[in-house]
Amino acid sequence: MAELNTGGKKATPRVDMTPMVDLMFLLVTFFILTTVISTPQAMDIAKPDKNEKLPENRLELKASKTMTILLGKSNKVAWYMGVAGESAPTIESGSQIEDAIVKNRKAADASGVAGDFVVLVKPTSGSTFQNFVDMMDELEILKVKVRQIDDDNILDNEKQFMKEKGIL
Repeated sequence: MAELNTGGKKATPRVDMTPMVDLMFLLVTFFILTTVISTPQAMDIAKPDKNEKLPENRLELKASKTMTILLGKSNKVAWYMGVAGESAPTIESGSQIEDAIVKNRKAADASGVAGDFVVLVKPTSGSTFQNFVDMMDELEILKVKVRQIDDDNILDNEKQFMKEKGIL
């Protein structure tokens, strides 16, 4: 180390930070250039129209091709095929519903009844927005073409069943 001429005063040696700053800018530049920025994707959601008197707002569903999924609390769902009250709903966790959708779609398609397989999603007061988004993502992944959302018309027997099972 060379001595510094300070005119008799005590001096501390100067440390040059330029290499560290250069390294930092190189790393920042590298990470900025290699980062892939994804754009959020929007999903189209159709809800039934409030005016049921107009014939174009009425959607006739075939019971054998309609699966209703009730979103409950604690990441639980209750689902049933057909008309509410005719069969007891099955309760599963949100992660297990994929198998039920695939199984029910295969059974509906094999029934020979014309029409598309329909999934009716009913978010309840116990469910979270994340449950709803996860369900819609699952339907998109499984390529369910016809899906309806109805949070206004949850039937009394559906509410009662969910309360009895502790998921509402």
